[in-house]
Amino acid sequence: MSKPNIKIFADGADVAGMLSLYEARQVDGFTTNPTLMRKAGITDYEAFAREILTSIRDLPISFEVFSDDFADMQRQALKIAAWGDNVYVKIPVTNTRAESSAALIRDLSARGVKLNVTALLTVEQVCEVHSSLSANTPAVVSVFAGRIADTGVDPLPMMRRAKEILAPHPSTELLWASCREAFNIRHAEQAGCHIITVTHDILKKMRLFGKGLAELSLETVQMFHEDARAAGFRL
Repeated sequence: MSKPNIKIFADGADVAGMLSLYEARQVDGFTTNPTLMRKAGITDYEAFAREILTSIRDLPISFEVFSDDFADMQRQALKIAAWGDNVYVKIPVTNTRAESSAALIRDLSARGVKLNVTALLTVEQVCEVHSSLSANTPAVVSVFAGRIADTGVDPLPMMRRAKEILAPHPSTELLWASCREAFNIRHAEQAGCHIITVTHDILKKMRLFGKGLAELSLETVQMFHEDARAAGFRL
């Protein structure tokens, strides 16, 4: 399998899975969010983060604020940023009342806080975030291409446009978020994205990259035959 021409960040909150990927050097970074953490049964946010950071110190990893109040978001962001030099603080593009996070993003980025601005789905949001980020502070802009595709819209033109908008800031990277299938990695490459987040289950499918289709066809036929035999089907 040839290495994709894009950074692969593992998206999840399964501690064992994250550490396994890290030890195998299979990914270039990690992202988490409150939804993934809840699904993984995490109840102590800081304890989870600090456990991961005792092992993962040299790859970027994103932890998200969860307050809905901008002043408290700032407090949480500064606390999270202090956990490690490789930590990026995820800030949602708006709060739950659709109020823009631009002012908070501007303040934190100016302070040198590495940000991962998340949940963007429009070109207008990309423009606003770009104008709020400091050119000198590393940042990631996470556009949820998978969710755009879920609405029946091709995300590739928007992702290419987002890349153009962010180009004047070399320290800002474009991330293809909400990956739905392994081929999205190729889509993200075509759009010129710097990063794609991939869930642990989709990461496993990357082992098929470069596999012969005739061989895969035979393996599929063999799987159907074996499952029918194992189920004891009779006609």
